[in-house]
Amino acid sequence: MMKQEELELLTNKLSQQFFGKPFVDSVQFNNRLRTTGGRYIPAKRTIEINPKYYKELGEEDLMGIIKHELCHYHLHIEGKPYHHRSREFRALLEETGSPRFCGTLPSEEDKKKHQFQCRSCGLTFKRKRKINPARYRCGKCQGKIVQIQ
Repeated sequence: MMKQEELELLTNKLSQQFFGKPFVDSVQFNNRLRTTGGRYIPAKRTIEINPKYYKELGEEDLMGIIKHELCHYHLHIEGKPYHHRSREFRALLEETGSPRFCGTLPSEEDKKKHQFQCRSCGLTFKRKRKINPARYRCGKCQGKIVQIQ
């Protein structure tokens, strides 16, 4: 497990390397995060990181999550739009090579038991909860969905 000081050093290093600016506020692990790799809290100017991503996926994915949150941080500090849908945020993500979303944890992927497939494009996806395929369409091509075993 990474220590608090190591996390702070890594965050500052990534901030200097990719943004050319220091990270002067706080970063910490938050065990209560469940569905996200990290979050930036503008009111506190704090970055919180989900430690499960570091444990299960390693330092490479952790660095991607930190860079993503640093994009929010630096745009907020500069007074620019820092939300996911803003043009500036997307441009900064691309410029720094940061991921837009973090992947699913392997431990969460194991919980997905029901598998569905689109009849038109062949897209397959898994879900934790069973759905009625007659009520839904494929998000990619609007084709019909069937459950597969």
